[in-house]
Amino acid sequence: MTTHTGGCQCGAIRFRAEGVLKDSSICHCRMCQKAFGAYYAPLVSVRGVEFHWTRGEPKRFQSSNHVKRGFCGDCGTPLTYEAPDGMAIAAGAFDDPAALPPVIQWGVENKIGFVDHLHALPQEETEADLTSASFIAGLVSYQHPDHDTVEWPEEKG
Repeated sequence: MTTHTGGCQCGAIRFRAEGVLKDSSICHCRMCQKAFGAYYAPLVSVRGVEFHWTRGEPKRFQSSNHVKRGFCGDCGTPLTYEAPDGMAIAAGAFDDPAALPPVIQWGVENKIGFVDHLHALPQEETEADLTSASFIAGLVSYQHPDHDTVEWPEEKG
């Protein structure tokens, strides 16, 4: 059985999906743009698979008469799109989001024109910004790692 795990940025919420995840999408609707604070929302449906919250549970915002949006109440990570026909999880919240490439785009009537050209922008690795943002050299991440942990934050011993 295929298992996918993930969670929020701070680690207060973790989840596990067991089964084949095949409905990965990008939604460009204005509600998804606002909910994710981004140009679009990458989502993965968990309909038809075993899904469990393994640590914590999201807070929810009723964004319409039919849809709730789940997010971490501690760090704010967007986590769910919950509709009468099932739930989808934010693709970036999975520990291995590259394993879940989108297969369709929804809400294209609100697609921002430049999104189709993002791949053509100049590209740099994070460390390339050291000259203009010297704090990056001393950056210490408090982000939860991309795997399950017994507890978080881990005990310092």
